[in-house]
Amino acid sequence: MPIDTQRLHQLMDYEAARDAPPTNFPALPPIPSARYTDAGFYDLERQVMFRKTWLLAGHLDEIPEPGNFQRWDMAGLPVVLVHTEDGSVNALLNRCSHRGAPVAMANKGKKKRFTCPYHGWSYAHDGQLLAVRDARDFRDLDMSASGLQRLRCERLGKLIFVNFDSHTPSLRECLGALVDEWAEFDLENCRLSRRDRFTVRCNWKIAMEANLEVYHVPSIHGRTVAPVLDSRRNVNTFYPGGHSRMVAPIPAGHANPAWQSRWPEISSAGEIARTCTQSYSVFPNLVMPLNQFVIPPIQFWPDGPHQCIVETWTMAPDWGSTADNGPDMWTEDAGARPSLVLREDIEMSEAIQETLDATHATGIPLSYQESRIYYWHQSADASIGAANLPPALRVQAVLGESWLHPNEPRLG
Repeated sequence: MPIDTQRLHQLMDYEAARDAPPTNFPALPPIPSARYTDAGFYDLERQVMFRKTWLLAGHLDEIPEPGNFQRWDMAGLPVVLVHTEDGSVNALLNRCSHRGAPVAMANKGKKKRFTCPYHGWSYAHDGQLLAVRDARDFRDLDMSASGLQRLRCERLGKLIFVNFDSHTPSLRECLGALVDEWAEFDLENCRLSRRDRFTVRCNWKIAMEANLEVYHVPSIHGRTVAPVLDSRRNVNTFYPGGHSRMVAPIPAGHANPAWQSRWPEISSAGEIARTCTQSYSVFPNLVMPLNQFVIPPIQFWPDGPHQCIVETWTMAPDWGSTADNGPDMWTEDAGARPSLVLREDIEMSEAIQETLDATHATGIPLSYQESRIYYWHQSADASIGAANLPPALRVQAVLGESWLHPNEPRLG
């Protein structure tokens, strides 16, 4: 069902009036600092958690025609996305079944088939092995079982998601209520305007967590975000599967940033999109801010325990030209550097990483307003499996089902 605006306004009033956390809200134990520095924990994130969750990998505008392909290597395995003749998108492991050479060497292009540059084996867009050079030299080669490994690939509008686990529920099942809540943003028609990547010197979770709470906004975003976000009326919501959302009204007398007014609006966007700052966290690494002007996802990719890659996207309704002159939410000078708001977060994230003490016995305390961070860590442990984690690195599962959407204990 769509967003319940009446309930959100009631919750905003509740948040503004409270003088303490809700009496029935659980105490949040400190987060072990080593979760941001430990190499073993990092490996579990990469090799377990990222292998069985849906990851945003591309946009249909990047491979608009049948035969178009694009490499995608952000999740630690070589993948090629290809637009097929029937209009669907396939995700294939970019690794020849013979000796492992990449069948797509260029980052993007157009091919009728993929041909390994090493020994000439060729494959269809669905991964089927089509031909083998000097087939007479192979005894009992099973062509039907020697194709490229095909990965799960599903779309939400023009957004392309990939999952390495054949047993995970479908994308729509995993997103749950978010599918209906995002319907007003016309993901099927919004064009891709920009996609950029920046290397940041901190653990990926530190960078991401700046987008999971508004507690820091008055401090480091005093002249940028703070004037257009009423943090005292912010409402956090937890969804099954590790997802979450924040919604905070834009104070009276203020408007969305002026740069947005130049661009066409998403006509179907509802009241909350037009009057509030709202942002979703999609487990494990996608942050999805949404408003009536742009859809600007931002992703956080592990690149070692002490470094990450921040990937920014801007999508918007048709702005009237095929030239590269569309909206840009996250960068300045056509991708030369991150925007001021993003630089404010990056600078602080890198400073935190430098001073983080993994041996700090008391861990990292979190407030009620930072509970989306705790819920993410609780969901990470559920994904990895608590039994696979050293006891000193685990977090307790204190946020129970009664706090997950559509339940709402605060109004009870």
